[in-house]
Amino acid sequence: MITSTNPATGVTLQTLDTLDSEQLDEKLARAERAYQSYRRTSFADRRRWLTAAADILDSEKDRLGRIMTQEMGKTIASARAEAAKCATGCRYYAEHGERLLADEPVDAGGGRSFLRYEPIGPVLAVMPWNFPFWQVFRFAAPVLMGGNVGLLKHASNVPQCALEIEDVIRRAGFPDDVFQTLLIGSWEVAGVIDDPRVKAVSLTGSEPAGAQVACQAGRRIKKTVLELGGSDPFVVMPSADLARAAQVAVEARIINNGQSCIAAKRFIVHQHVAAEFEQRFVDGIKALRVGDPMDEATQVGPLATPSIREDLDRQVQQSVGMGARVLAGGNKLNRPGNFYAPTVLVDVPSDSPAYREELFGPVAVLLRAEGLDHAIQLANDTEFGLGASAWTNDSTEQQRCIAEIEAGMVFINGMVGSDARLPFGGVKHSGYGRELATYGIREFVNVKTVRVA
Repeated sequence: MITSTNPATGVTLQTLDTLDSEQLDEKLARAERAYQSYRRTSFADRRRWLTAAADILDSEKDRLGRIMTQEMGKTIASARAEAAKCATGCRYYAEHGERLLADEPVDAGGGRSFLRYEPIGPVLAVMPWNFPFWQVFRFAAPVLMGGNVGLLKHASNVPQCALEIEDVIRRAGFPDDVFQTLLIGSWEVAGVIDDPRVKAVSLTGSEPAGAQVACQAGRRIKKTVLELGGSDPFVVMPSADLARAAQVAVEARIINNGQSCIAAKRFIVHQHVAAEFEQRFVDGIKALRVGDPMDEATQVGPLATPSIREDLDRQVQQSVGMGARVLAGGNKLNRPGNFYAPTVLVDVPSDSPAYREELFGPVAVLLRAEGLDHAIQLANDTEFGLGASAWTNDSTEQQRCIAEIEAGMVFINGMVGSDARLPFGGVKHSGYGRELATYGIREFVNVKTVRVA
C-alpha cells in the first residue's frame, strides 16, 4: 500500500494499492510494445501531443496546484507556478525538439558523414517528491519528444501527483502506454532496472539512492543520469548590492520550504560587509510568514514528511551542540504538521552536520570570508557541486568565481534556477549527466555515426 498524507495536517488523503509482480510485468510489456510503434511516429505528431499537454497544464494549474500542495506541502502559489513551468518545458521541446535531434552533418572527407539521434526504448525515471510535477516533466518532455517511452517510479508520498501526470499525458493524445506510472516500492526498483526491456534510468534524489541505482544499472550496462544533492554556496563580496543580495538570499534559502537541491544553503560573505548582510538576512528570515500552504499569504509551509523534519532538527541540534549559534529559529514548531522554524546558524564548525551535510529545509548557514580566495575555498569545501551563486559587481571577481567554483551551474548576481533552455546538472557527489536544453534531450538517444562513401 502507498499512502498519501497532507504534511500540513497529518491527515491521510488516500491509500493506494501497489502493483503485484504480474501487474508490473504487464506494464513493462506494454511499454515495450508501445515503444515499437511510438518510435516511428513523426516529430509533428509528438509536437502536437506535447503542446496539448502544455495546454492542459496551463488550463488546470489551479487544480493540479492544489494536489501538489495537499500532498507535499509546497505553497499554493509555488504549486501553480510549477504547473505553469511544466507547460513551458513541454512547449520548449515541442518547438525545438526536432531541430535538436535533426541529422547533424560532419565534415570528415571522403563522402558524406552525419550523426543521427535515435531513440533507445523504455526509460525509467526515479523521481523525488519536492517538485512532484516539474521533476517529472523535465524528464518526460525530452524523452517523449525523442521517441522513447517513459516509466515513472515517483516518490511514495506523492502517488496522486504521479497518477495525475500520467493522466495529463494520456489526455494530451499520446498513444496508449507511452508513459506509465509504476506504483511500486523503492525495493522493487532494482528489478525494473534489471529487466532487459528497460534501457536506461534517470534518477533525481539522494546521494545514497543515486549510488544504488548507478551500481544496479552499471551491472546491466545501462546508462544513468543522476541529479543528486546540493549544498549550494551563495557568495557575497563588498561590491555587491547588499540590499538586493540579502533579499534574494532569503528567497533562495526558503524556496519550496527550503526543500530544493539548488536552494542556497551556505552563505559565504566577505568580512567587510558580513555584519550588514547578516542583519538584513536575519531580519528577512524572521519576517517570513509560516503557515497553511493553501493560504495565499504563506511563504513557508511544512516539510514533506515527519522524518525529514526529524533529520533536519537532528542536524541543527548536533551542530549547536558542537558550537554553532542560532540567530533565528532553530526548532520544530509546536503545531500540527511537519513545520520547522526558518533558521539561521553562525559560527558553524567545519566538522558539524550543518556544514558538511545537505540541509533539506529552511535552515541557512552564514560563513565569513577573509577575501575572494577564502570565499572560493569555502564554496568548494563540500562534496557537492550542483549550483552556486556569486554576488559581485567586480568583473575580475565575477570571472574568478565562474572559473574556480566547482559546480555544474554558476549564476552571477542572481538566484540559481532551472530553465528548459539551460542545461541542468552537477559535478562531484551532485551527480552526472544533464537535464534540459540540448544536452538533456540527447542523454537518452543513440548517437549513431553514419558515413556514406
